[in-house]
Amino acid sequence: MKEKLLILSLLLTVCLPIAAQQANNKFVFTPQWTAHAQFAGYYVAKEKGFYKQAGLDVDIIHPSVSQTAMNRLQNRESQATTLQLCQAMEIIDNGISLVNILQTSMNNGTVIVSRRDKDPLTQRGARVGMWHAGFSQIPICMSKKERLNYKWIRFTSNVDLFLKGAIDGTLAMSYNEYYQLMQMGFTFTEKNVYRFCDHGYNIQEDGVYMRRDYYEAHKDQARKFAQASKKGWEWAAEHQEETLDIVMKYVRENHITTNRVLQRLMLKEVLRLQVDQKSKKREYRLRPDMVKFASKLMKECQLLKNEVTYNQLIAD
Repeated sequence: MKEKLLILSLLLTVCLPIAAQQANNKFVFTPQWTAHAQFAGYYVAKEKGFYKQAGLDVDIIHPSVSQTAMNRLQNRESQATTLQLCQAMEIIDNGISLVNILQTSMNNGTVIVSRRDKDPLTQRGARVGMWHAGFSQIPICMSKKERLNYKWIRFTSNVDLFLKGAIDGTLAMSYNEYYQLMQMGFTFTEKNVYRFCDHGYNIQEDGVYMRRDYYEAHKDQARKFAQASKKGWEWAAEHQEETLDIVMKYVRENHITTNRVLQRLMLKEVLRLQVDQKSKKREYRLRPDMVKFASKLMKECQLLKNEVTYNQLIAD
């Protein structure tokens, strides 16, 4: 009997640390949107074993209508999510401390597309579609600064209102709705597309964020996730067709209505936006000048109550 108890004690001594280690390495990542090539690097890191090689057991769980990515992060159901820089700044200003552990976007991909071949800057008071979920801080600021006084009409996730003529223009991402409109036969001209990055509003977008309290307790885990994710993006840039195979697997598993042609265009554009205009490199970092400009712009337009600084955002 004593021998059995001794064996049981030894097994518990060995197994409990292993179980604790496995639990400590469990990591749930939730992108801010449904499965698309916008998140290709993370899918690659999962499927190619880069997270596993880093000692992490990563699950990628997409948000739902009832459970947004930020809800999951706040409820501690996910350890990290992707956010645009301006989104993260608004959240911090509202009292939730976040830290950026990896920046993928170096450029702004937002555009305004107008109907009837009109320049969006000439359409004062126009009815312009914007995403219900947000992502519109820079367009709102631009409308105020340029005194355009747009009337913002919220939509969920498609371009139907615009195509049916119910609105004069719509916000679109250069890697998503822009190509959806193209596939639907909409004609783009030099007049009817306004690219924010070309008009003094080139502010970085997607990065990976954690709650700061979680980051402070799991710095090594955060570092490993960031490094493996970066490796995934670098692999994706070098193997785009194989990456699309992986993307389409996630698209099918999540029952997303799309096609490979659209996802190929999306991947190419997302990768282009990752290259800094000055250095011509993928730098994977927040730029202090962009943070300062974004904070100043949003505060002037009353989207922030307080300045959000670079030091508030970065991992130490």
